Amino acid sequence: MRPALDGHAGIPQEARLLFRGLTTLPGLQVEGLLQSSNRVIARGLPHPDTPAYRRLSIDQRIHRLSRVVVSLRPSERPRIGERLADALRATLAPVRFVSRAAIGLREPLGWFDGEPFRDFVWRDLFARTLPVEDLPTVASAHMRVARVPWNLAHAIGLSTRRVGGPLYPRIDTRGFDVMIAETPYPGRVTAGTHMVVRYHDAIPLLMPHTITDKSFHQASHYHALARNVKDGAWFACVSEATRRDLLTVFPQVEPRCVTVHNMVSHHYFPEQTSAGRLFEIVRTRRNQQVKGTEADAMRWIGPGHQYLLMVSTLEPRKNHATLLAAWEQLRLERFPELKLLIVGSLGWDHAGIVNRFRPWLASGDVQMLEEVPAGELRLLYHHAAATVCPSLGEGFDFSGVEAMRCGGAVVASDIPVHREIFGDAAAYFETYSPADLARAVTEVIDPVAPALRHALVGAGERVSQAYRPEQVLPQWQRFLDSLPPATRR
Repeated sequence: MRPALDGHAGIPQEARLLFRGLTTLPGLQVEGLLQSSNRVIARGLPHPDTPAYRRLSIDQRIHRLSRVVVSLRPSERPRIGERLADALRATLAPVRFVSRAAIGLREPLGWFDGEPFRDFVWRDLFARTLPVEDLPTVASAHMRVARVPWNLAHAIGLSTRRVGGPLYPRIDTRGFDVMIAETPYPGRVTAGTHMVVRYHDAIPLLMPHTITDKSFHQASHYHALARNVKDGAWFACVSEATRRDLLTVFPQVEPRCVTVHNMVSHHYFPEQTSAGRLFEIVRTRRNQQVKGTEADAMRWIGPGHQYLLMVSTLEPRKNHATLLAAWEQLRLERFPELKLLIVGSLGWDHAGIVNRFRPWLASGDVQMLEEVPAGELRLLYHHAAATVCPSLGEGFDFSGVEAMRCGGAVVASDIPVHREIFGDAAAYFETYSPADLARAVTEVIDPVAPALRHALVGAGERVSQAYRPEQVLPQWQRFLDSLPPATRR
């Protein structure tokens, strides 16, 4: 559940949807794994079936569970004592975890009961993706607590790789048939448990020039992945394109590698609203770090208002520059009132992208939004002239499918994963060509020739059906049922 603690889209979104979905499958008992990226969190409770648990009074149990919550969400302005305690834990943690891994000790998992902390579980883990109707399904979930920080586990592997090979903590997964990890996992499971890696993309290996913190990210991804492969992990890839990339690097995992596409949240469906409501969303969800000039109501809610929409983190791989150049060409040659909405958080190396947008941010013709709830995002999808997915590389690309679910038209870069996921429900353009993107957008939004847009919307309704939970969850059921008994090493 570590990704679910941060962010709206992408892997955090998939983690929430997958947990919710698996809990609805018959015959499965699903628990989440709480783990921080950077903090040593409190240990939680002994399992309720143990004498150690029964020796604790109710107030002691609540106290220990509260400490887990506090350790996951520390104070914004910690006191000196908190800072010193955090510094001490950060200093001692590497020594502790390395020494335990070196002598083969298992890292115990604490127990966390979500029922007394429904507000924390719901708002911090699930609310950014799931509708409130799912609260009873997920907010009372039982979880396990892994104290070793995820980034520290990666760092331990990298620092020990030249002295006998990467050393990773062995998590005590006794009693579990399967552990599903989002992305390559810097750890090992106990004998009798299958590791299933939810593999999103091989971009850190095949496009390392497009990622943040390149050296660490590439090395940590590779070495954790190599350890997972060597340990016999199974891989559930989010697309066939991702599966092919994984087999390019590790062809030996082909018998243990399947494709199960991502699910799209049931938040997304066609919904009409007024132009005034769209303007309210634009005005209130502006990114406060790069907000530029506030949108002018008279220019944004007129009867002929049109806008292009892109939903993605701001980072070089997402190809904002090509979209901006195409949009400028469209305004110059054909659509002088066309606006541009960018929805997404600021990613790595975003300064150059933002600087390129600044003249248009100053005029108000481009607006950058963030933290847009799904209920508002579906309105933006539905009313956009087109949703543009210009990325240079993806593992799946939620935004195009979400737009289709909302009755929108999609224009996408011509990369293998888009062809696979979007099929005939998108207009494609040469990935690196602003002129070709401008051509594709013109064909889709041209009011004189609306046939293509209507066809794309109709195809989108059909294609996007494949990514509804009702279609994807049976695939997970078949895959999990097909796993052989885990070898007891």
